[in-house]
Amino acid sequence: MESATVALGHHAEEHHGPPEANQSSRIDKQTLGILLFIVSEVMLFGAFFASYFFLRVVVSPAAWPPHPYELPVPVAGVNTAILVSSSFTVHYALESIRRGNREGMKLGLLLTWMLGATFLFIQINEYVHLGFSARDLSFGSIFYCLTGLHGAHVFVGLMLLSFATIRAFRGHFGPKAEDHLGVEVPGIYWHFVDVMWIIVYVTVYIL
Repeated sequence: MESATVALGHHAEEHHGPPEANQSSRIDKQTLGILLFIVSEVMLFGAFFASYFFLRVVVSPAAWPPHPYELPVPVAGVNTAILVSSSFTVHYALESIRRGNREGMKLGLLLTWMLGATFLFIQINEYVHLGFSARDLSFGSIFYCLTGLHGAHVFVGLMLLSFATIRAFRGHFGPKAEDHLGVEVPGIYWHFVDVMWIIVYVTVYIL
C-alpha cells in the first residue's frame, strides 16, 4: 500500500505543471515559425495584388501594358521554368538527407542555389532592358513593386540556402527529423517563393 502511494506521488510529480512550449503541438517550432511568416508574406503580396487589379481594372482598363510598353513574356517564361525546376532540386536535397544521402543533399542544395541565382540575374537583366522605370505611369510602378518584392524574397531565400549549403558541407545534417530542419525550413520558404512567382508571372505577364 505504501509503495503504491509512493508510485502515485512520483507519477503526479512527473506530470506537474503545463507542458513545455510547443511540446503539445504536432509541429516543431521552427516549421511553425516559417509557416506563420509565410502567412504574413501572403497577406503582403495580397495587398500588392489588390493594388495591381485596381490599377488595371479601374484606372487603366483599355490596354495592359499600355502602349508603347511591352513585357518580355518569353524571357519571363524561361525564367519561370528555371525557378520551378529549383523546387524539384530542393525537394531532392531534403529527400536525400532523409535517406542519409549527404552527397545528394549537397548536390540538391547547390543546384537550387545556382538556379535561384540564375533567376535573379535574368530578372535584373530584364529590368535593364525593359525600357521603362517605376516612374512611368502606374503600370511601371506596380510592375516593379510586384516583381521587385518577389525578387527581394528570392534574395532572402538564396541567403537561407547559402547557410544551409555551408552547414551541409560541414556535415551538420542527418536523417533524423530534428537533424535536417536546417534543410527543411529553407525548403518550405523556397517552395513559397516559387509558387508566388507562378502567380506573379500569370497575373502580370499572361493575363
